[in-house]
Amino acid sequence: MRTLIAMTLLASLAGCTRWSADQHLNSAYRAYDEGDCQKVVLELSQVDRKTQSRPYIRPESALLRGQCLERQNLFVDAVQTYQWILFQYPGSEYAFRARARLQTLEQTGQYHPAQEAVPRPAAL
Repeated sequence: MRTLIAMTLLASLAGCTRWSADQHLNSAYRAYDEGDCQKVVLELSQVDRKTQSRPYIRPESALLRGQCLERQNLFVDAVQTYQWILFQYPGSEYAFRARARLQTLEQTGQYHPAQEAVPRPAAL
């Protein structure tokens, strides 16, 4: 009987965490629609904390974070966020969207892929 109660309790806690993360993600989308990027960042950080065991949520939250960075005219940060999505989740639908955002930023003159920095060892 104790085992059954313990398993039920663990299952309900997992459901609560998922519900809470989904609520924060929904709040982030609502804040984005309202143009409140400060609230978007706050809600997305809650999503990231609550979805450590669900990494498939990360590209979605990263894409929304990148779009908010664009709204704040932080184009370098947005580009790096989109590139992170492409590197970490190359086969996801969010990688497709991130690539489209990079192309849009390139067309508007905010991103120049040919001028990317090349890491080099320090000269002594």
